[in-house]
Amino acid sequence: MTGVRAMVTSFSQKQKAVLRWWTRASPYRDYDAIICDGAVRSGKTLSMGLSFFVWAMLGFDKSAFALCGKTLGCIRRNLLTPLLPTLKALGFSVHLALSKNELTLSHGGRQNRFYLFGGGDEGAAARIQGVTLSGALFDEVALLPRSFVEQALARCSVSGSKFWFNCNPEHPGHWFYTQWIKNRREKRALYLHFTMEDNPSLTPEIIRRYQKLYSGAFYERFVLGRWSAVTGAVYPMFSPSAHVASRLPGRFERYLLSCDYGIVNPCSAGLWGLSAGVWYRMREYYYDAKAQNAPYRTDEEHYRAIEALCGGLPVEEIVLDPSAKSLMETIKSHGRFRPIPADNGVLPGIRAVTAALEQGKILIGEGCRDAIREFSLYRWDESGKKDQVVKAFDHAMDDIRYFVMYAVERPSQGFFALAAERP
Repeated sequence: MTGVRAMVTSFSQKQKAVLRWWTRASPYRDYDAIICDGAVRSGKTLSMGLSFFVWAMLGFDKSAFALCGKTLGCIRRNLLTPLLPTLKALGFSVHLALSKNELTLSHGGRQNRFYLFGGGDEGAAARIQGVTLSGALFDEVALLPRSFVEQALARCSVSGSKFWFNCNPEHPGHWFYTQWIKNRREKRALYLHFTMEDNPSLTPEIIRRYQKLYSGAFYERFVLGRWSAVTGAVYPMFSPSAHVASRLPGRFERYLLSCDYGIVNPCSAGLWGLSAGVWYRMREYYYDAKAQNAPYRTDEEHYRAIEALCGGLPVEEIVLDPSAKSLMETIKSHGRFRPIPADNGVLPGIRAVTAALEQGKILIGEGCRDAIREFSLYRWDESGKKDQVVKAFDHAMDDIRYFVMYAVERPSQGFFALAAERP
C-alpha cells in the first residue's frame, strides 16, 4: 500500500491521536491496546474505526480480524454504514457478505477479512472460539459481557496484534473500568478520554441540545463522560407541573397501547395518543390484586379491561413485555390488536424515557394516577455494584419504558473520515 491521503482536514487533536497511535513516529506504537471513552457524540467511535481498518491493511495480509459489538445491527449502524463509503473513496475494494457476517478489504495486493460478532449475551463467547485473529475492535465494550471480551482477546494470538476499545461510561464498579481503565499501564493500553468538544463537527447549538437530554448520573456519564454511580430517584427531573397534562388535546393523529403484564404482580397498561409531535398518556389500566385485596385476574379478564380502556378508538398495536406469551396469545385470538414484543433493555429504556421527558415528547394525563405515583417512587438500588432499579413501584414505569422505546426512541448517526499516514 502506497499510503492513504486525508480526505478532510479538520480533526481534533484527540481524533488525530487515535489515528496515529500505532504509527512508526508514535511513542505509543509498542502498546498493545487503545481505550477511548467519554461523552456521547464525541468523535471517538468513527475515528477509531477508520484507524483500525487502516492499521490492519498497512500491517497485515491474508489475516483475520474481529469487529465486536452488542449486536450485529449495532456494528453495521455504528461502524459499517458510515465507514464503508469512506473506505471505498480511499481506494479500498470492499466486499460485505452479510449472510456470513464477513467484510473483506483489499488494497494494493493485500487482502484481509473482518468477522462481525454480536456479543451482547453470555453465550456469545462460544461464537468466537476457534478463530485466530490479528486484532479486534470492541465497539461499546461496556455493553459486552466480560466472558465474550476475554474469549475474543484470547483469539488475538498473531504477532503484532492489538486491541481496540471504545465506550461510553457506565457504573464505576463495571468490570471494564476496574480491570482495564484503572490498570491501563499494566495492560500497556493508551487511554484517551473524549468530550463533545473533541468532535469538531458539533456546533455549540448541538452540544447544548445534548446537554439538555440528560440529568443526574446520566448527564455525568454521557455529557461529561464520567464513570458515575446512579443514586436516588430514577427520574429526578419528573415534575407534575412540567410533565402532567391537566387537559388533553381534542384530536389525536395516532393511538398506541403499552402494557406490563402481571397476575400476581400488578398489571399496568397505558393508552397513548399522538398530537402535534407529543405523545399523551390519555388514560390507564392498573390492577394490583394484593393492594386491592381482590381476586387475581386471568389473561382474558386483563384483555377485556385493556379493550375497554380503548373504547371505540382506532388502536391497532399494543407493545408489551416480551415474556408475556400467554397474554400475547390471548390478544392474537381476539384479532383486534397486533401485539408487539417490547425492547426490554432496562438502562437504554430509562435513558430514552429521561430524554423524552426532558424534550417534552411525552406527557402524562392527570387521570393516570398510578403512573404519576410511580414516577415519584421509582428508585435506584444502591446496594450493589451494578446499575439496577429497585423492583418495586415499577409496573407503570415498565409499560412507559416499552412505549417510549417503540414509539419515541430513534437513533441518530454521524461520522468522520480521514486517513492516517503510512508508518
